[in-house]
Amino acid sequence: MPPSPYLTEQHKLVSSTQIKRSLTPRRRAREYALQGIYQSLMITKSGGLPNSSSIAKQLSEDPAFVKAQFDLFDSIFQGVSDHSDNLQNEIVQHLDRPIDELSPIELACMMIGAFELKFDLSTPYKVAINEAVELTKTFGGTDGHKYVNGVLDQLAQRFRAQEIEAAR
Repeated sequence: MPPSPYLTEQHKLVSSTQIKRSLTPRRRAREYALQGIYQSLMITKSGGLPNSSSIAKQLSEDPAFVKAQFDLFDSIFQGVSDHSDNLQNEIVQHLDRPIDELSPIELACMMIGAFELKFDLSTPYKVAINEAVELTKTFGGTDGHKYVNGVLDQLAQRFRAQEIEAAR
């Protein structure tokens, strides 16, 4: 499979078959969702209109995709795609800079975390934040995970206040 023209050398995501670490099916699903969301963001940034079904098809052609939990991938990728504007509007309220200045990887990770916090109540808020932070550590800039963590912590206060209070 040729690399996507929308991935820059600086932000190119490595196929999960090339990653030398143990991945759970759920982590793999989130990594594939991250790749798809990143592609969508880059297509949009270049003035195009992303086609989520063709992006999902391309991702599913990776041989390691069979090891990913498909239902979770589909839920996150389609959910973020369907609610992209809403999620970005939620995120922008907690940024200290314009959203256009965020790394596309960090924005994609924030969108995954925000989606899980807002729409997937079956995922505990700590897990949603931690998974987004781990994705950022793997694929983002040196300290990007700290920024992602801070924004998602604030979103969790809004979306999961009862869950947070119950955990205290």
